[in-house]
Amino acid sequence: MELNKSSNSLETPVQYLKGVGPRRSKAFESVEIVTLKDLLYYFPRKYLDRTSIQTIDSIAIDLEVNLIGKIKSLSLRKMKRGTFLTATLYDSTGSINLMWFRGVDYIKESLQEGEVITIHGKVADYRGRFQIVHPEYDKLNENEVALSTGFVIPVYPLTEDLKNAGLTNRNMRKIIYQALESIDNIDDHFSEEQLESFEICSLDKAIRNVHFTQDINESKEAIHRLKFDEHFFLQLLLALRKKEINEKTFDIIEFKTQKYNMILKNLSFDLTDSQKSVLREIIEDFLLEKPMNRMLQGDVGCGKTIVSILASSVVVDNDYQVAIMAPTDILAKQLYKNFRDNFEKIGIESELLVGSLKTNDKKKVLKKINDGDAMIVIGTHALFQKDVSFKNLGFVIIDEQHRFGVNQRKRLLEKCKVPNLLAMTATPIPRTLAITYNGDMDLSIIDELPKNRPDIFTSQIQKNNLNTAYDFIIEKAKNNEQSIIVYPLIEETEKQDLEAANQSYLALKDSVFQDYRVGLIHGKLDTDEKNAMMTKFMDNKIQILISTTVIEVGIDNPNASVILINNCERFGLSQIHQLRGRVGRGLLTSYCILCSDSGVENTKQRLSILTQTRNGFEIADEDLKLRGPGEFFGEKQSGFIKFRIANLVTDGKIIRFARMKAFDMIDNDANLSKPINKLIKERFNSEYLKLFLKTTVN
Repeated sequence: MELNKSSNSLETPVQYLKGVGPRRSKAFESVEIVTLKDLLYYFPRKYLDRTSIQTIDSIAIDLEVNLIGKIKSLSLRKMKRGTFLTATLYDSTGSINLMWFRGVDYIKESLQEGEVITIHGKVADYRGRFQIVHPEYDKLNENEVALSTGFVIPVYPLTEDLKNAGLTNRNMRKIIYQALESIDNIDDHFSEEQLESFEICSLDKAIRNVHFTQDINESKEAIHRLKFDEHFFLQLLLALRKKEINEKTFDIIEFKTQKYNMILKNLSFDLTDSQKSVLREIIEDFLLEKPMNRMLQGDVGCGKTIVSILASSVVVDNDYQVAIMAPTDILAKQLYKNFRDNFEKIGIESELLVGSLKTNDKKKVLKKINDGDAMIVIGTHALFQKDVSFKNLGFVIIDEQHRFGVNQRKRLLEKCKVPNLLAMTATPIPRTLAITYNGDMDLSIIDELPKNRPDIFTSQIQKNNLNTAYDFIIEKAKNNEQSIIVYPLIEETEKQDLEAANQSYLALKDSVFQDYRVGLIHGKLDTDEKNAMMTKFMDNKIQILISTTVIEVGIDNPNASVILINNCERFGLSQIHQLRGRVGRGLLTSYCILCSDSGVENTKQRLSILTQTRNGFEIADEDLKLRGPGEFFGEKQSGFIKFRIANLVTDGKIIRFARMKAFDMIDNDANLSKPINKLIKERFNSEYLKLFLKTTVN
């Protein structure tokens, strides 16, 4: 099948392009390239500016140059390990030698003496003469287009499958150029009026210039347009979700203060200004006829739990039940203790619903929930199972919310009479990420720590100094203070890491810590074993707890004052910050010791951020810059969106602008039914909705 502009479309299979064939077509499928549209949306990872052409007499050693000249003296020469190809390139000002050691047969076949070519490469000196080794080249005759010189050159991400199919960047440029040449016009989903309002170029211009242009500014303009598209359509989804929530009306929750004031009076500390401000925002939500849909961010130890307890007291005073969902048994039990301790003082019953409950105990809890005797219910995923029926549920709180999928949250909210949602996270999220990942939610932030929080001193050591750290832990144990020693647990090496934690436990408890009570906890223990070990640690029956990252959340032991984190180069900064938050929970001055022998140049610099600040938002910003959003959340947990060209770290300005335009559009045309928005709706429904639901709903 010959491709031509009159018959070709974006849906044409890529296999029909010249130079693709069955083998390369299969390799393209491995990176989800099936049609010409897929190919054209396979964007460059960087660019090389080769728009300026030099003359041979103007070049110098170590310069990257673009030259045009005529080939002479093209010949193969032998060496011990094979052959190499030499040629001389002449222009009107002089000559330079060219050499190739790889692909020489193909290049010898491709080039002919007397041909005019463009070349790009780095100038070197060989025995007093200029030469360029392995220059990129293009022929300049009627049948060839220069795609490696004279342009802003795209460099594409090449996977092993693509490379194994013989695809180089030069091949990719030829294939993509051919695809673009075979298409008359790429239809836009934005009208001329919208293009002007959004301050972007047309889609046809963007797609062509993102691949090939002679002006670096046109490349930037194209990238901006394509980034805007991705951010705009995601924000459109969030705007539609928010509209759907706001469309429904429910009974308000009145601000009844009796139980609120009773709990407040029993507290042994004063609320911070930030906590009071967040409580005002929550109560204002209760007073609206639309359900609350709020995200509460707060640093480790900032006091999110007491805010959720006080908010729950208002709901209970209105005779509604409250459900609090946590991702693990450990965290659920910790929350249960906090809620129970506060509510039983005012005569309100709390219940715990986790998968490890025995059958008879579970039946009793389910009956209390169904009858409305349990006003406060704390649990794990067990809360949204079919056999759980609430009498009058009016408020759902989800802790560590990014560990739950959208569908899981929805299943619990469907059990509500009034679906008020407060999602909480102890992972501070940079604002650009927050409005992208949770942009359909209102945002509250607790940005100050309680005044009674102790200092946590953070230091870095190497493994040859571990004995010093162990001595420090022993000194603390003698003073009746507890410690945690953490080993990384990363899925790809879970077995090895588990063995490392086990072996370290066995070695340390029988040698360095033989006079002390040592425990081991990890994710492979069954729930009862984990709970028993945590209870022992909380009751100070274990002085030193050796653990994997299962303790990242859920430990609130005011007597733990030291945490030693091994191989910390394998953690993200935010995860280390979470682990550090397992100490400093009471009044004891606390210590976080980071151990790493990594030879990676920036490891010490990266970890030094943790020694300089306890501000989780500053740490989160650095973590996002270093690792990107997928690793920041953990892609398996969050299913975070994989953009084709957008970048959440650097696109803050574009994100905010795209959000404003998307939300304005839904405000003015809630169903995208106006003629001007017809193509936007079609594109959203056919492509972006499927993409976003695939990647954001677990």
